[in-house]
Amino acid sequence: MNIQDFQLKKIQKKNISMLTCYDFPSACIVSESNIDCVLVGDSVAMAVHGHDNTLMATMDMMVLHTNAVARGLKKQFLITDLPFLCHRVSKKDTIENVKRLLQAGANAVKIEGGDADVCKTIAHLVTAGIPVMGHIGLTPQSVHQLGGFKVQGLLEEQAAHFLQQARALEAAGCFAMVIECVPAALAETITNILKIPTIGIGAGSKTNGQVLVWHDLLGIQTTFKPRFIKQYLQAKPLMLEAINRYVEQVINRQFPSLEHAY
Repeated sequence: MNIQDFQLKKIQKKNISMLTCYDFPSACIVSESNIDCVLVGDSVAMAVHGHDNTLMATMDMMVLHTNAVARGLKKQFLITDLPFLCHRVSKKDTIENVKRLLQAGANAVKIEGGDADVCKTIAHLVTAGIPVMGHIGLTPQSVHQLGGFKVQGLLEEQAAHFLQQARALEAAGCFAMVIECVPAALAETITNILKIPTIGIGAGSKTNGQVLVWHDLLGIQTTFKPRFIKQYLQAKPLMLEAINRYVEQVINRQFPSLEHAY
């Protein structure tokens, strides 16, 4: 998949599938799947490093995980989140931050927000030849300003604001846009007014694609269960069963057996 395929899929009315990924072994599995594109999300701070939000993701963290995932992928388009405040610095520093992610293996970066300053930054990056994916609705890097992880765009004024942001991000040169945790009708409206594709998470079925977090899709984590998550596998019980079987066999001296010894 390449950047032109995003637009082509929207034109052909073919939905885009996106999944987060954070490490080399997982990327090797994804590389054999039919997933279109992979996101090294700043959600890695929560899903892998155990933080309460994404604000603790750093450039070093994102570069490390991007590099690991890039080594495992073969055909999927790879997007990496620009972490908290890393696009709110000087143009020179922003370019340097993005440069690090692309040199680590990302094909594009995702930037949260749609205000005038963000759009100017995105336009500058696009002019420099950097593909940028937008992100509106619930923007986790603004979790404190939003008062928590809550559905956005419920009020008419908020909905109008997101419509304006969507148009501005498209005009700035974004090749696609994530819409997170907004009413399905609003996400559909935004999708219909844009020429670029939208990828939803908690935004209904009428966007041009969907994204889920690796640990949510596979049922590895079971404590955080927002409404938009669907577990396609309950992996945690299977993993616990395997670990406990190993412990039992070690205690009973059943492992290692002769076939596992030199």
